[in-house]
Amino acid sequence: MMYCRMFLGTILLLLSVTTGIFFWADRQVATQAQSLTSARREMVRQLQLTDLAIWTEARYSRHPSQADLFTPFQEFPGALEHFPAGSLLAPPSFNLNTQLKVALRAGGKS
Repeated sequence: MMYCRMFLGTILLLLSVTTGIFFWADRQVATQAQSLTSARREMVRQLQLTDLAIWTEARYSRHPSQADLFTPFQEFPGALEHFPAGSLLAPPSFNLNTQLKVALRAGGKS
């Protein structure tokens, strides 16, 4: 019975020390990130950076939000990907339930 209590006490002590170390490390990372924010903002202002550029290869891989859906296939739809960054970016999600409706304008041709 004595060994069981000693074992549980040791486990609880190690668990509390480990938890304390995790909280301390999280606090250190937050403090470091906060101190670098002003330096990073100054660098962005000095270099006149506009937006995040992940890769410099093709325009559709520079920033995923700036790419249209057909840009990777401008050569032809069956073209192989010749930029390595294109294999790392996931394709955008498509909505297959999209419908195109053509409406005639009143008083004229469409």
